[in-house]
Amino acid sequence: MDVPVWVWAAVLVFIVVMLAIDLFAHRHAHVIGVREAAVWSGIWVAFGIAFGVIVWMAWGAEFGQQYFAGYLIEKSLAVDNVFVWAIIFSYFAVPREFQHRVLFLGVLGALVFRGIFIAAGAVLIQNFSWILYVFAAFLLYTGYRMIRQRNEHLDPEKSAVLRVFNRFVPMTEAYHGQKLLVRRGGVLLATPLLAVLVLVEVTDIVFAVDSIPAIFAVTDEVFLVFTANAFAILGLRAMYFLLADLIHRFIYLKIGLALVLIWVGIKMLLKIDIFYIPTTLSLAVVATIITISIVASLRATRGQGRKALPSPTDPPFRVATEEENATLEPIWRRRSSSRHSDPLTK
Repeated sequence: MDVPVWVWAAVLVFIVVMLAIDLFAHRHAHVIGVREAAVWSGIWVAFGIAFGVIVWMAWGAEFGQQYFAGYLIEKSLAVDNVFVWAIIFSYFAVPREFQHRVLFLGVLGALVFRGIFIAAGAVLIQNFSWILYVFAAFLLYTGYRMIRQRNEHLDPEKSAVLRVFNRFVPMTEAYHGQKLLVRRGGVLLATPLLAVLVLVEVTDIVFAVDSIPAIFAVTDEVFLVFTANAFAILGLRAMYFLLADLIHRFIYLKIGLALVLIWVGIKMLLKIDIFYIPTTLSLAVVATIITISIVASLRATRGQGRKALPSPTDPPFRVATEEENATLEPIWRRRSSSRHSDPLTK
């Protein structure tokens, strides 16, 4: 697949422009409702599908199907990521109007880290063909583990990342709007929102360890791996606000995702030395597994409405009062202002 440099540049520019539009549209903290989330989800999905159509028309049906297979895998695995975010936000009692800023920065970081992982994976595959056996075995094990642990969930209170953050980073005891850092009494402090962002970013890196090998099982083209990841990730924020209150209804989705990982692991093993499973069949199998798991979940839980995860009765952090916010000092201008006020520096 021959992809000109200008095409790479155009895709990256489009991603940056859309992120800027998203950030501008949500520049003021507000609670994102289901309708707004549905509109943005539709926009991101439309962009993802439209790009797949462009790939299909420009490079042929095989590469188009590879893109859609990768996009579907990444989009499906992202749902589990959304559920973990909901657990994190619930535990930290993050006000809903502050959640978009965390997710925006989290997705921005995810794009960077996944780009690094994709590049590293491509180099490993190109130079060490045996690494495919490692990827395949890892996918099979991850799918098996996901089935066994399907009823287990992340416990932020036991997170090693949070313990390390609390130990080495001084932090306030309250949220100060959407600020990640504040200065109080001359001391630069992190807010709980920064701790939440770090935990969200680390969990996404963990998920990337599963998803990147999975997409390499359906395509070897770095351009398709990156774009499928990018378009799947860009819609995660809207997907979160659309699905966060419906976690309790997707009771079979984790089994479906586990079966997808097992399937792509088997496909990767067979592709190495035995038999190449056509992309059309791979795409059909993945779509069927995900569809059945979603339909079965919704049928089993029909009649249940939206329900947010319960927050702890004694949340670890609170929202700062207006008086507390008024005592904060400027972060970046403190040094220059203090220099001018010191007679020895004149």
